[in-house]
Order: sequence, then structure tokens, then C-alpha cells
Amino acid sequence: MILNDIADRVTRGVEAAADTVSEAFFEPVLRLGVTGLSRSGKTVFITSLVANMLDRGRMPGLAAERLGRIEAVYLQPQPDDTVPRFDFETHLAKLTGPTPEWPESTRSISELRLSFKVRGGGMLSGFTGPRTVHVDIVDYPGEWLLDLALLDKDFATWSAETLARMEQRELAHPFLELTKDIDTSATLDEQKAQALAGTFTEYLRALREAGFSDCAPGRFLLPGDLEGSPALTFAPLPGQAGATRDSLWRQFERRYNAYRSKVVRPFFRDHFARIDRQVVLVDVLEAIHNGPEALEDLRRAMGETLTAFRPGRNAFLSQLLRGKRVERILFAATKADHLHHEQHAQLAAIVEAMVADAKQRAEFAGAKTEALTLAAFRATTEDKVDHNGSEVGVVRGILASSGKRAAAYPGALPDDPAQLLSPARSGAPEWLDADYSAMKFAPPVMNLRPGDGPPHIRLDRSAEFLIGDRL
Repeated sequence: MILNDIADRVTRGVEAAADTVSEAFFEPVLRLGVTGLSRSGKTVFITSLVANMLDRGRMPGLAAERLGRIEAVYLQPQPDDTVPRFDFETHLAKLTGPTPEWPESTRSISELRLSFKVRGGGMLSGFTGPRTVHVDIVDYPGEWLLDLALLDKDFATWSAETLARMEQRELAHPFLELTKDIDTSATLDEQKAQALAGTFTEYLRALREAGFSDCAPGRFLLPGDLEGSPALTFAPLPGQAGATRDSLWRQFERRYNAYRSKVVRPFFRDHFARIDRQVVLVDVLEAIHNGPEALEDLRRAMGETLTAFRPGRNAFLSQLLRGKRVERILFAATKADHLHHEQHAQLAAIVEAMVADAKQRAEFAGAKTEALTLAAFRATTEDKVDHNGSEVGVVRGILASSGKRAAAYPGALPDDPAQLLSPARSGAPEWLDADYSAMKFAPPVMNLRPGDGPPHIRLDRSAEFLIGDRL
């Protein structure tokens, strides 16, 4: 078994080295990871990004397009034969059809290869001819991103931290009642184990529905073919000394370790650790709407998961010796079309403050980072209305719930992010001096002109930061 493991690692190292040499000297490949916590708009982001790369009339912020260096962009089969293809055509049809609707959320990993035929911009570009650059876009659920933080926690640590948070939440009462008088040193009873795991899973689902972000382990919500397996039949337990090998504590500890080694680590090794550039999408507006506890939960979840990134420069030799590192990380607050552009700077400042520690670590390691607001698919228009004798910026769109047109004003975001983050960190139950609201808008019916992709906000700036230097 040990020899097989060593041989597998050597084979992977040789394959990685071969891929690096091939990419450096022939057709370079850039792997772009797209993630974000639940309902942050990953599927819409990828769909609109690809559509706007194929038809670039709305991408003036992409320098290679503005300067005429891009000759052609086309889709190719993804290189990983065991990874499902991102269903771009179906998602785009839903967004731009006669009765538009939002596509389904990401439920598993998928991939799409976008190939660019570009001309060089140097003095010798006329002699070298166009070259091909491949961008492999990798989509994976945000719930899986949360799992990466478990790699550095043993079962006792994870249980203690999870139970401490649950004790502050009314949603956790059914599970906490089950654990109140439980003897974790007693021999495992499989029916009780399934009841604990099932109630814990129901808590995670309720947590996600309430707008919270820290819903790990993520596969409990998206089990796939692991549903019902021992690797998903565990839950946090209060510590108890003297537990034997067959006890509930030890068996849950074993299953937790199996989850980390058999589920989380292969994902990190096979997919996440191969990412060159990463965009992290965050629905900050929804968290603000759900209150200080939800905003603090989002900040904490992002802080924990972003430690899994290995930031730094991808020099040729460093790729061969240490593996790939994430060269650029974009932190993007989504749904910027849900508030007037006059408040976009405040929203960007909030997301930048939330990821400040991660940004500093990444920049110290040599990676580039940026925080901005965007709407990958613009669903609203802007307007001004009179409110108590003064003009207020609003957005107008079609409500997803009723299909009626409405104007929305989410509330005035503060210029100083600390006015939100400080009460959130201190455990304030609600916002004292402000009332924030959030509406869900449906995609509008549109007639796209030839050469134009779907309307957006700052998608071109995002693309320029993420891949512009390679074009």
C-alpha cells in the first residue's frame, strides 16, 4: 500500500512537470477557479463571462480586445475526461430565452475550456504570428470550499468550535437537545448515529436557508453518490474522556477523518491545488440584509476558507519543484445591479475590509489581489426618486416572486465598513441605526445585438485582472 502511494505521488509529479513544460513551450494553459459561497452567482458569472468573451461588444475594459489583439475565441472540449462539462449553452438559453430564468446553482465540479487566438503586442509580433492561449474555467460549489478548512482541524477541535457556534443559534436547538444527555463513550448505536447525522444535516440546511455561510461539512448538503455512507454519518460531539475504540466518539472521529482523507483531500489535490487564478464571489448584500450575525458568519467563513489558497508567483522552476500557486485572487461582491452605482464604492470597501487579512497574506506571498463590485448579468436599470424632499438612487427591475416591476432601495451603506463589521463582530442582534433590505430580481427579456454579450457591470474589469496579462 505504501509503495503504491509513493508510486502514485511520483507519477503525479512527473505528469505535473510534463504539463508545465508543455504549457511553457507550446500552448499555455491558465486554470481559472470560480467559487463563492451558496447563491453568490457562480453559474451566472461563468455563463456571462463566456458569452461576453465569444461576443465582446460589451468588454471595453479588456485591453486585448480594445487594442484589437484578439483574433478569435472559441469553445473546446475540456481536457479532464473525468470532469463534467459546464453546461454553458443550457444556462445561456435560460438567461436569454423568451421567458428568462436564473440557471440552477452549482451542485458539483464542472469545467469548460475557452481558447483564444491572440496577436502579440511587442515589436516582433508581426513576425511571430498569432498564438493560442487556453483558459480552463473550473466551477465548484462554495460548500466544497468550506471543507478545505477542515484539513487543519482534528475532530475534537472541529466539534468544539461547531458546538460553540450552535449554542448561540436557535436553529440548532433540535440537535443540541439530542446531544444533551448523550454518552459519547458508549458503544456506537448505528440508529442513534444516523439520527444525530440527520438532525445535524437538517440544521445545516436551515442555516443555509437563513442566509448563513458556514455550513460545513459541505457534502452533507450536496452528498451525491456519498449519500448514506459512513463518511457522511457523523456530527460534532461534546468531548468525553475514556472513549474506547468502539465508542460513539471514536467512531465519529474515524468517520470525520475518513471524510477529510477520502473526500476533501482528493478534491484539494486533483482540482483546487492546480488553480492559477481564482475569483471568489460573495453576496455581501444578502448577508447585510440578514443581519449582523449573518455578516459576521460570512466574514469568518471566508477567513477560514481563504487560508487554503497557496498564493504566490508561478515561476517556471517553482511550478516544477513546489507545484502551482494562485497568482491572482479577485474578491468580488456580486449583485451590484441591486443598488445604485453611487453606492458601489461602499460595497467594494466592505468586501475589501472583510478579506483584508487574506489579501495581506496573498500579497506578502507575491500574489496580486483586487476587490470590486460586479453584476455578471445585469437585471435592473437605475433611476432617481424623490424621498422626503431629496433625490434617492434606486434600481428598477422585475421581481422574481411576482413578475411585477418594482423599484428598490436597499438602504444607505456606510462609507466606513467598520460601522457594519464592528457591531457584527461584537454580536449585535440587529442594525441599530439602519434598515437594509434585499429584493430578488428576475432576468429581463432582452434583444442582444450581434456581437454583444449579456449586459453586465465590471465583468470586463474582472476579466482584465484575471486573464488580461496572458492575452
